[in-house]
Amino acid sequence: MKDTKERRVNLWPIVYGILLTAFAVFILLDAFVLPKKIVTVDPPPEGENPVEEDAVITENSYVSENVAINISVWERFDTQIYVADVVLKDPSFLKAGLANGAFGRNVMQKTSSMARTYHAILAINGDYYGFRERGYVMRNGYLYRDFPQRGAKYEDLVIYQDGHFEIIDETEVDAEELVKAGAEQIFSFGPGLIREGAITVGENSKVDLEWNGNPRTAIGEIEPLHYVFVVSDGRTEESVGLSLFQLAQVMQELNCQNAYNLDGGDSATMCFMGEIVNKPNFNGEKLVERSVSDIVYIGK
Repeated sequence: MKDTKERRVNLWPIVYGILLTAFAVFILLDAFVLPKKIVTVDPPPEGENPVEEDAVITENSYVSENVAINISVWERFDTQIYVADVVLKDPSFLKAGLANGAFGRNVMQKTSSMARTYHAILAINGDYYGFRERGYVMRNGYLYRDFPQRGAKYEDLVIYQDGHFEIIDETEVDAEELVKAGAEQIFSFGPGLIREGAITVGENSKVDLEWNGNPRTAIGEIEPLHYVFVVSDGRTEESVGLSLFQLAQVMQELNCQNAYNLDGGDSATMCFMGEIVNKPNFNGEKLVERSVSDIVYIGK
């Protein structure tokens, strides 16, 4: 009888360990894998041609009556940086796309795949809103999430219907106020890099979970309807990557009046006419894209 009781007692640590492991697995799946809170979005019609009839296209440029894009490669801080200079005739050409045509946690798709789905001329990864439970999310005039992130200062990029940028603090303005003011897009990764021409991050500024020397993605406004999309490589022998302060210096060198940091690291990807421009790497492997929640793109 005594041996039976001892065996029963000794089983508890094993059962407890199994339950604890199962709970941890569920938490990880819930956070990173299982789709949640999905809102379906109608994607653009299949087969739509992104190219305008009057467009002149080269390997690194696109020029039409409405859109002018020129892509150049910079070398700064031992890092390859891909700079797309964008001039638009109409702000409606600046858009956002969602993975698999849906809004929700853990709904993911590769940037290049989304770019082709949305028939983008130029695309970069967005703010990976699906990695977080909180933070304002507005895409193409529709407010999907209106509760702010908790805690310290959180900066969002607001793109208004006329195409101008504003960097705001979520703790200081309600999302509905931004909607009433004419917001078209709200991104909540951050931080802001440039405000009114001045760098707003310090030399030691970081985002959560980042490494030293990261691939980066940023978007900047030089003047109304004149933008730059910027992606840097990183974590390789050819490109060590950028700190936030170095990225801000690059955006200032590009004459940005306002600039904002989007999701970087393994997510950092630029596509032009459906082809990947930079060298994204996932877990240290070259030319392997990470699936993300959204893109920012130029398209009809």
